[in-house]
Amino acid sequence: MKRIIAPVILLLLVANAFAQVKTTITKSNIIFEIKNLGIKTSGTIGGLQADIQFDPAHLNTASIEATADVKTVNTNNDSRDEHLRTDEFFDVAHFPKITMKSVSFKHKSGDKYEGQFNLTLKDKTKLIDLPFTYTENGAAVSIKGSFKLNRLDFGVGGSSLVLSDDVVVNIEVEIAKG
Repeated sequence: MKRIIAPVILLLLVANAFAQVKTTITKSNIIFEIKNLGIKTSGTIGGLQADIQFDPAHLNTASIEATADVKTVNTNNDSRDEHLRTDEFFDVAHFPKITMKSVSFKHKSGDKYEGQFNLTLKDKTKLIDLPFTYTENGAAVSIKGSFKLNRLDFGVGGSSLVLSDDVVVNIEVEIAKG
């Protein structure tokens, strides 16, 4: 009996060591801002799912992979939201997800970091720099960051005299510390 128990325990330990760790997101906000006719217009994108393996003491092995569901785009204007889902903008029928995958991280100071991420939108991938804060609060971790992108780099909307090319994206995520 002891001969059977030892290999079973070893197998369970090895399986647990290689198990995929799921990140428990307790709160998230993805807010985008763009000027339309010179007026700041904003909206949100939901459905955030992420695998966050971030340890400030081991940045060389840290990783963050995340996806957001573009079908959830919400600007508090149903007509505009439907227009943003068309092939002229996000083309959610063919490209329902926006993905971000970390490439590297740097510690700036205190709780400030900078990550380089491959951002994929409408099957176009661009490297972006994302400065963010990483704060541990008891049983939770808060990550907040902001970056700017050019919507035309991703084929979102066409050339326009009234719509800015620059989009600011603000991300706030709270995860359960595991």
